[in-house]
Amino acid sequence: MAEIIQRDGTWVFDGSTVRITPGLHRSVPLFRQTYGEVAVPLEAVSGVVYEPERKRGRLRLRLREGADPLLQATGGRLPDAADPYRLVVDIDRSGVAEYVAEEIRHALLLDQVAEEPAKAYLLPGPPVPVSVRSSDGLVSFDGTQVRIDWADTSDRVKRATGPRIISVHDLVQVDWLPNSGYQDGFMRFVTRETVFSKLPPEKDPFALDLWGSIRRDLLTALVATAVTARLPHPSTRAVDHVERPRLASAIPPRSDHHDVLLRRLRELGELHREGVLTDEEFATTKAAVLRGF
Repeated sequence: MAEIIQRDGTWVFDGSTVRITPGLHRSVPLFRQTYGEVAVPLEAVSGVVYEPERKRGRLRLRLREGADPLLQATGGRLPDAADPYRLVVDIDRSGVAEYVAEEIRHALLLDQVAEEPAKAYLLPGPPVPVSVRSSDGLVSFDGTQVRIDWADTSDRVKRATGPRIISVHDLVQVDWLPNSGYQDGFMRFVTRETVFSKLPPEKDPFALDLWGSIRRDLLTALVATAVTARLPHPSTRAVDHVERPRLASAIPPRSDHHDVLLRRLRELGELHREGVLTDEEFATTKAAVLRGF
């Protein structure tokens, strides 16, 4: 067994799994501490490298393309410090870091782990239910549906549409971009109906606009990853061009929703007349409200 323990975290390799545990020191980003321990099977690993520097070095684990829903959801956009597959190593422990890296590389050779992209996710992603309060509202995922409850500071177009509930069966993908401090981020839930929507995140009722605390908004990647892990693997999308016909529900909307629906449509109409919403934004948002009912 190869093991390295640092303030930044701990890596343990037993020959078949790299077990990564984040450190508890205040220097460890909230995202890594919240994401928690990650058990990476050897078959998900494509390589490992130790990068020595003057005062400290870094261990980096490289995963096969398509093996991890976190990397799929974040698309390489996680800040370096928040990357769970990176470990800061004190310079006096560089020999141990090199040993751990060499043990992993040796096991990859012995097991002849494939280098091509994985055909299925080899890591599970975060457990559900998962819920995160962001600058634009509270987003939750229970394994079957996403729910967004808008904040008081959300754009009034979004608040007019009411809470957004999206079934995982209606989702095509999740687009995620972190708030960098210089540019706002977003998390957009792309459905079959909204795949061509051009609404900006601040007005899109299927998107969270991430403009507040970087530390807090980064946690939305937990939801993006949990949802991505339950969507069809990217390797299946290339051959899944034909959608099966969907049957319209024969169940009429509940009567107690009727007044709420009318009120929201009136609010949207007022925003359209005031020029807050363009014709395209009004049509898209109105369609979103009607689908919600």
